[in-house]
Amino acid sequence: MDISRIREEFPILGRRLYGRPLVYLDNTATSETPREVVDAVVNGYTVTKANVHRGVHTLSQEATLLQEEARRRVAAFINASSHEEVVFTRGTTEALNLVASSLGGMLLGEGDELILTVMEHHANIVPWQLLQALKGFRLRVVPMHEDGSLDLDAYRSMFNDRTRLVSCCHASNVLGTVNPVKEMIAEAHAHGVPFVVDGAQAVPHMKVDVIDLDADFYAFSAHKMYGPTGVGVLYGKREWLEKMPPYQGGGEMIESVSFDKTTFAELPFKFEAGTPDFIGISALSKAIDFIERIGIDNIAAHEHELLRHTTERLLREVPGIRIFGQAPGKCAIISFLVGNEHHYDMGMLLDKLGIAVRTGHHCAQPLMRSLGIEGTVRASFAAYNTIEEADAFVEGVKRVSAMLE
Repeated sequence: MDISRIREEFPILGRRLYGRPLVYLDNTATSETPREVVDAVVNGYTVTKANVHRGVHTLSQEATLLQEEARRRVAAFINASSHEEVVFTRGTTEALNLVASSLGGMLLGEGDELILTVMEHHANIVPWQLLQALKGFRLRVVPMHEDGSLDLDAYRSMFNDRTRLVSCCHASNVLGTVNPVKEMIAEAHAHGVPFVVDGAQAVPHMKVDVIDLDADFYAFSAHKMYGPTGVGVLYGKREWLEKMPPYQGGGEMIESVSFDKTTFAELPFKFEAGTPDFIGISALSKAIDFIERIGIDNIAAHEHELLRHTTERLLREVPGIRIFGQAPGKCAIISFLVGNEHHYDMGMLLDKLGIAVRTGHHCAQPLMRSLGIEGTVRASFAAYNTIEEADAFVEGVKRVSAMLE
């Protein structure tokens, strides 16, 4: 990987903050965007902007072609059996809400059980709780070991004749833990239980093959994989998508409407009510082009080297540091605290040094409570980050820690 050439593709990385070069380490929240994706968005608004589907004029036909080509690109990227199993949403959050409302509403009832894990993002907790208030089912939560890995023995013990569904993150947005979802899916399927995967933190950093995983549903977001904001993907096995009722009603998701009866469109349009972000969707193709041009394995290797180097320096050189999440094979995420220093103070002072990190509970308050803390500082890496930036971050943490003593 030629990191200098990769960085040239990201205009924002040339910014300076407070007279210092920007060191962007908030990639878990959202990654930056290469020029080819930006150009695709500009082209969409200046050359081919017209509503997709049903239009007979040239612009509509062009916009429709770009969107549906993107669907096929996504299907190939995750190795879906068919592009018809790819539903476009506004992001992982909406994708999980769709599954909770439609599939959960169909499968879960009074006295049934849903399995989640202690490390879930709020987007994979709250939608289920909203449904729980209506349906009266029970949430069961898989605990974790001290290193941040899931307790798989506890997970296996949770299945019974009332278990209806499992939903789990592929990788933790706080700990970086990469969960063994293939093994977990096999266990669920042995009990006849479908499995939903929140893949927001996995798709940008590792090869995802939904057929190999045998995932029933897999959700992720464009903005975490160098793509545009406001675009997400829900992969679902055809057998489930065909059974599920629509999540929303309106235009595009219908076959015919009368005041007596409405019939719904074929997959995937049954789940895509209203005008989609067709410009953002078409630009997602360019983000996939970017990832595939570099190679997802190359990206993963580079990020793991940054993680190794930075973790070793922090543990060696920052007295009192606590890093949360030390599971083998974790993603390039470092969540930490130093002594009794508040995470907001650390984050704000690092910002003055031009270093962008995330602070707070990271939409994972149940996980924070299990760790006995309110929040952490989180640094996370992407393909364009460098060893020099990692070193600047470590030096920044050392400087801020000395100031806050």
